[in-house]
Amino acid sequence: MISLYIEDLNQNFSFPEGTTLKDILQNLNGKFKDVVGAKLNDEIIDIHTPIKNSGKLKFLTKKDPESLEILRHSLAHIMAQALKEIYGDENVHLGIGPTTENGFYYDVEIEGVRLTDEDLPKIEEKMKEIIKRGYEIVREEIPRQEAIKFFENKKEIYKIDIIKHSIPEGEPISVYKQGDFVDLCRGPHLPSTDKAGAFKLISVSGAYWRGKETNPMLQRIYGVAFWTDKELKDYLNMLEEAKKRDHRKIGKELELFMIDEEVGGGLAIWLPKGAIIRKEIEDTWKEEHLKRGYQLVYTPHVGKEHLWQTSGHLSFYQENMYPRMQIEEEGYYVKPMNCPFHVEIYKSRQRSYKELPIRLAELGTVYRYERSGTLHGLMRVRGFTQDDAHIICREDQVEEEIKNVLNLALDTLKSYGFDEFEIYLSTRPEKSVGDDRMWEIATQSLKKAIESTGLDYKVDEGGGAFYGPKIDVKIKDAIGRMWQCSTIQFDFNLPERFDMYYIGEDNQKHRPYMIHRAIFGSIERFIGVLIEHYAGFLPVWLSPVQVKIIPIADKHLEFANKVKDFLSENKVRVELDDRSERMNKKIRDAELQKIPFMLVIGDKEVETNSVAVRKKGKQGTEIMSVDSFVDYIKNLIKEKKKEI
Repeated sequence: MISLYIEDLNQNFSFPEGTTLKDILQNLNGKFKDVVGAKLNDEIIDIHTPIKNSGKLKFLTKKDPESLEILRHSLAHIMAQALKEIYGDENVHLGIGPTTENGFYYDVEIEGVRLTDEDLPKIEEKMKEIIKRGYEIVREEIPRQEAIKFFENKKEIYKIDIIKHSIPEGEPISVYKQGDFVDLCRGPHLPSTDKAGAFKLISVSGAYWRGKETNPMLQRIYGVAFWTDKELKDYLNMLEEAKKRDHRKIGKELELFMIDEEVGGGLAIWLPKGAIIRKEIEDTWKEEHLKRGYQLVYTPHVGKEHLWQTSGHLSFYQENMYPRMQIEEEGYYVKPMNCPFHVEIYKSRQRSYKELPIRLAELGTVYRYERSGTLHGLMRVRGFTQDDAHIICREDQVEEEIKNVLNLALDTLKSYGFDEFEIYLSTRPEKSVGDDRMWEIATQSLKKAIESTGLDYKVDEGGGAFYGPKIDVKIKDAIGRMWQCSTIQFDFNLPERFDMYYIGEDNQKHRPYMIHRAIFGSIERFIGVLIEHYAGFLPVWLSPVQVKIIPIADKHLEFANKVKDFLSENKVRVELDDRSERMNKKIRDAELQKIPFMLVIGDKEVETNSVAVRKKGKQGTEIMSVDSFVDYIKNLIKEKKKEI
């Protein structure tokens, strides 16, 4: 027998081992008609899943966010069935069909067919037909050899690969059936196909089987899904808005950055205008860190093999590192992280308890091998600059240091126009290093720091790294997307590996606490997020060109040049459009370049030493004296105002 505490009834029950949610619901005489699945401890299960362990059970209905996992998993199967009905069961070979954050995908091989986005409506229609048929979705467990034989007969080579290499001997093998369609799957799934909600297929791309470039290239079909048509419509509208804001498109139009395959995929080149944005962010970052007691450091881009052996990167992270370089009989690696260098700076001489905390900060460029299929503009690159810092402190300083770091993160992100956050506290996993006392002190300091902000947070039990607990901060952009930014991470591993210590008040050696932290995560990714958040209309202080001067005729050029020089002297980034074009075209071009201010100069402005100020996104102009405008824009820049 197993014991289940059913949250919805606030009561404990005993059931035979192997009981299903369907059995439990039947015993409740239809009291919970809208249940589509359940959450057993931390696992989402469907009505057919045999329950073999005691625990806490919570029924899931369409109102529960977790129920979307069941919906989306079922739609992946419905799509796979649709493909087999359209292109022939014997021609379609199924890979994997997992859920995603907002939908699902399925990797498939279709003999003799290369799908395009134009094929998606046809597949959608077949899926809707299958949904209307209302097939009951049935789960069965079958012996291993029987499963292999079944899928061999269907020529499902990828399913056989999964059984042989991903499902351990002795583990149950389950299949799900709906009509004539059968698929290898753990679930969870809906009770029947007609319970499915609203969906849309959105794209087709290529994907190597198991993500390895030496394996066959399959076709990956993406879909999005929600319970209601309204939720789907809202999400699709957001996707359309996201396309308009795509930082790759805007970055090219505004000449901010480029990624050239001749140089290498995932390696960003900053063009002059993009370099200005980066300079402003980096200068502000350095000033703020110096003000808050950090010391700036710079470290090499490569390090000896022994360094990475000591840090453990070669044991645990080598697949993400670039290959070894042989130099003068020594092995070197380009750095994937800055941490070991900061440790060596700390260890460069003996440290006293009086020196702590030591806060070392660096805008350090690191290099990691990312698969070509995962690269995405500035968001996923192979070379990027981490706004890294490492705080080495005593136990009695931990709580205050964490609070200061979290406040720095939130203050910084707010200064760029982000004011909605999701905060996650990740705690100790089953396998970890470090003693219990250190874990408890570290975890409590993170918890207290979050609570001191008054913000809500979620606890990811057991979700911390093996070397320490952490805080993650996500920001919400202008169209409602969440982006991972700041991380505050304890590390009990490197201090041990590198034998870090300080001399305490008792003249004995003591192990310090070490805290990794990054505010932006990476400069490249954060700038990509900024571009999309503002749709390219960056605040004045970040804009590569802050003012465009537009003389109406050539006779106004002399005065326009004087205004340009005066603005430049006052450290305003300004350009003069002296082309022989109509004024309206010049204004339109400046708008397309998303320049905050246009200064139109004609006869009246020359006579009165003034400018006609046109602000981005607004019609009409405002007449201001040159001195008044300069004072106005200087204040906007100094105060880092987000609006003008």
